This record gives sequence, C-alpha cells and structure tokens, in this order.
Amino acid sequence: MTGLVLRGLAPIVSPDTVVLILGSFPGARSLSLGQYYGHPQNHFWKILQAVWPEHPLPTDAEGGYAARCDWLLARGLGLWDVYAACERDGSLDADIRAAVVNDFAGLKLPRLLAIAHNGGESFRHRQRVLASLAGQPGATGTANAAIGVHQLPSTSPANASWRFERKLAAWRDIFTRYGLA
Repeated sequence: MTGLVLRGLAPIVSPDTVVLILGSFPGARSLSLGQYYGHPQNHFWKILQAVWPEHPLPTDAEGGYAARCDWLLARGLGLWDVYAACERDGSLDADIRAAVVNDFAGLKLPRLLAIAHNGGESFRHRQRVLASLAGQPGATGTANAAIGVHQLPSTSPANASWRFERKLAAWRDIFTRYGLA
C-alpha cells in the first residue's frame, strides 16, 4: 500500500454526447500513457471498432489517441470515470481505496440520453452520478427523466468470464438503443 493519491483523466465529451461511458478509474498503463483504455488487452477500443467497422479507428500514424478521441466523439459517445482520484496499487478495481467521485454536475451535455457504466464498480455509483446530472436535459427536455442507466460488461482483461463476442453484443445493443449504431 503506497498511500499515493492517483488523479484520473479529464472527460472526453462534447455538446453532441448522447451516451456517456463511465469506467471506474484508469488502470496503471492508462494513467502512465494519459489515455483511456491504454492497456493493449483491454477490449474497449476493439469493441468500438467492431460496432462501427465502416468507420476505421484512427491509427497512431493517423493522429493517435487524439484522433481516436475525436472518432469517439463523432459517434455520439463521451468518456469519463466515476472516480476523480483514489489510492490504488496496480490496476484492479478491488484495490481502490479512498476514492473521490468526479463532479458530474459540471458537465454540459444537452443531448445526453444514457449513462453506460463499463463494469460493476462504476455501476455501483449510478444513483450518485444520475443525481449529480439532475440539471441535464433528457430526450423529453426534463431534468434527467429520460436518461437511461446501464451496466455493461467490463472491457478489462480481468473480466475473462465474458468472451469478446458476448461483450460486443451487449455494448452494441446499448448503442443501437440510443440510435448510435
């Protein structure tokens, strides 16, 4: 146990974000790179590419991570984590201690229809996240009345009980439900 406080990454959102994907907290590899889902065995980017095969995910030669973030935003997605900071050795959610939840109230997402939690640790905070987004207009224009909340299978390599195809089907279903796929 290091006691070192780790800080998360900035949100990747735009006024056109329809579905906000929330992880728990970036893994060690992602933090060292300053990139969401930076571990090569995490299925996150592979799942997104499989949902939209007609729109190739940019490579490092085509702008790298910044271009992937623009690609994600162009699909109507946003990305952030539930935790702004925590103490943790390694990358497992089970090792998170002294977590501080992000300030979701500061996000301006006028088209937001759904929160998609990437795994169980993120989903555990669904009520708190939804309450902090109370001022966001939903599909009906009323404060969060239409914001859907979903738990998706974690894209982490630690979630080995779900095969890639099963994860993909669950993620695709949510994007289709909100008109993104």
